[in-house]
Amino acid sequence: MQITTNKIDSANAKINAAITRGTIDANIESIAKQIAREAKVAGFRKGKTPISAVKKQYGERLVQDAEAQALRDLLTAGLKEMAIAADSLIGEPNITKFEKDDNGINVEVVIATRPAITLGDYAAMVPEVSKPAIDDAAVTARIEELASAQAPLVNVDEDRALVSGDTALIDFEGFVDGEAFEGGKAEGFSLRLGSGQFIPGFEDQVIGMKKGDEKTIDVTFPENYGGAKLAGKPAQFKVKVNAIQMKEAVVINDELAKKMLPGYDDANVAMLKEKVKEQLESEAMSVKYNDELKPALMETFVSAFAIDLPEFIVEQEMDMALNKKAREMSEAELEELRNDAEKVKAMRETFRDDACRAVKATFIVDALAKAENVVVNEQELMQTIYFEAMQMGQDPAAVYKHYQESGYLPAIQMAMIEDRVLSKLLNDKIKEA
Repeated sequence: MQITTNKIDSANAKINAAITRGTIDANIESIAKQIAREAKVAGFRKGKTPISAVKKQYGERLVQDAEAQALRDLLTAGLKEMAIAADSLIGEPNITKFEKDDNGINVEVVIATRPAITLGDYAAMVPEVSKPAIDDAAVTARIEELASAQAPLVNVDEDRALVSGDTALIDFEGFVDGEAFEGGKAEGFSLRLGSGQFIPGFEDQVIGMKKGDEKTIDVTFPENYGGAKLAGKPAQFKVKVNAIQMKEAVVINDELAKKMLPGYDDANVAMLKEKVKEQLESEAMSVKYNDELKPALMETFVSAFAIDLPEFIVEQEMDMALNKKAREMSEAELEELRNDAEKVKAMRETFRDDACRAVKATFIVDALAKAENVVVNEQELMQTIYFEAMQMGQDPAAVYKHYQESGYLPAIQMAMIEDRVLSKLLNDKIKEA
């Protein structure tokens, strides 16, 4: 077997080989002898089967196994010649040529390996992170918001108009084309103004009414309203305000602190403000990290590092992007593409730059994760998917199984690793406000 190797770069290589007829025949003989020793063939005792009987029974399968063995041998030999470790391969080797003739088989195998990445002083590329400054007014506002959400409603005795934030106890009845419709009537209904519970425009017209007022409100049901009979229809609602309620006034004192910090026996206003301030800082940092710092840092790394990219992975990424685009196209657009191969090819090529960036980012994150000892094991991956599924009201086991069967788990795991790596690098550069 004659082998020629070509190590294109640190991520791509080719092996060309001429597998002779003699090599295939020798492999057939070897495999047949092994089968003769181990297999049970009808009419013969185990281990006593003649080679000729094995060849007759297994025929074409022997040839296929012999060719497969030759391919494995040439791959092993080629990797050894190029000093490429088998565990550095990415994906399965791609057989791009397999031409058989009477003399044997001409083969070309394309392989991809994990590219070499020299990170250097990557920590120096991470900017200093300023911890957000949270003022006392923001802390007080959050405490009042949290306390108000749990505060009871109290009746407003003064003679005043309803304002946004109030709760109105109302009777109403709705009419379309002068006729009352099913589900359009209620008595003593509690409506918090500004909540968006009702049809757009309804709450705005209740604002300004007083206790005892009656009014006819004109609105139009949205086009996408659930009931087909009402969707897009103009309607009139007869409304009467029976009472006005508002949240009980919040008093920030030690008693409130004890209610809001049940795990702390010595809770007081100062502790409550400190805990709320920490929460606000965490929320602000999370927004800053996700919307600004992490994307910018990833872009810095992608621009800074020069990496050889495994070509077949880039091609796979382009194919996925093309398929996603196709799912968003109309049937007419798809039909046009089916009849124009060159247009499909041109469209696919438009995804190359983004595909290269995505693949490059993946390898950078992988290298950084190794340098920073960041891992996400299978248990953590499952826990994250289960938790998010429960938050969405979905069956966690079913969601996990769907991701598993669709091949999404590696991508989710890599996204988690990227998030942890970037967070760790940024956390190391935090300075107090």
